[in-house]
Amino acid sequence: MARMTWTFSPERVDTPDATALRRDYFGDVAGRYYGRVLAEDEYDEEMIDEGLDLLAPPAGAFLVGRHEGKPAACGGVVLLDAERAELTRVFIRPAFRGTGGAGLLLNGLEDAARALGARRMVLNTRLDLVEARALYVRHGYAEIPAYCTGPYMEIWYGKEL
Repeated sequence: MARMTWTFSPERVDTPDATALRRDYFGDVAGRYYGRVLAEDEYDEEMIDEGLDLLAPPAGAFLVGRHEGKPAACGGVVLLDAERAELTRVFIRPAFRGTGGAGLLLNGLEDAARALGARRMVLNTRLDLVEARALYVRHGYAEIPAYCTGPYMEIWYGKEL
């Protein structure tokens, strides 16, 4: 049996694969929030595209993960200041979950943050995203005091890089 492989690489957020992954990410987290799959007319393009200019050097980075060549994952980092980067838009398509990609994606994003000069990674998420929270804790993230506020921010994590 052939071993399934993951590859991760920096990619512009506006490529077709990156755009589709960001849209799937939003559909997943918004759908969980509302308890149902979103209808096509419920996607808010402004929200999907918010802050994308920060997901490119020198302010940040965006990675696309491919499993056996198929676009399957994405995530970004944004520098908040000279020492901290924020993890954002971390997503594995459901069909590819459980294949080891999430940990590899986090490692790649942490490497990208280090390359930008960050010494600490922080993130915020919702309490109902239990799989994501478990992933972060499994990879050394610990709960920290809130460093920002906004809707959909219920718990904050950090990790020294």
